[in-house]
Amino acid sequence: MRIGILNGPNLNRLGTREPDTYGSETLEDIINGCVTFLAANGGTLQHVQTNHEGVAIDTIHQWGDESLDAIIINPGAWTHYSYAIRDAIASIQVPVLEVHLSNIHQREAFRHQSVTAAVCVGQIAGLGADGYKLALQYFIDKIRGGMENEGQ
Repeated sequence: MRIGILNGPNLNRLGTREPDTYGSETLEDIINGCVTFLAANGGTLQHVQTNHEGVAIDTIHQWGDESLDAIIINPGAWTHYSYAIRDAIASIQVPVLEVHLSNIHQREAFRHQSVTAAVCVGQIAGLGADGYKLALQYFIDKIRGGMENEGQ
């Protein structure tokens, strides 16, 4: 079982960036926890964090071409306007689940809209770092049970 986690802009600043909103864990802490959790369930994790939209799109394409079992994406601010990332997700056959540390629906009005969620199997928002592990557990259960083509 191979799962990729793609983190978008400014997520490299976790731990110091607005801890009241995003928590005090660093991205490294979150990813290390995910690696351990997935390994305990027989899987391997690939992780990319980028502040560059083209790198994110290339990563989505690459993971689609490599036929990863699933992708978890936190597109950060790209959530609200990146039709290019939306189209990259739509162009692959790998299921993608969108995760946000904060509840985007309780924040500024411009954050309420996700242009990427419609091409994902679901969205987890507002549960902090636990959202990543919940997304992993969802895919572990789906993969073990024989994933159906949902949402894509």
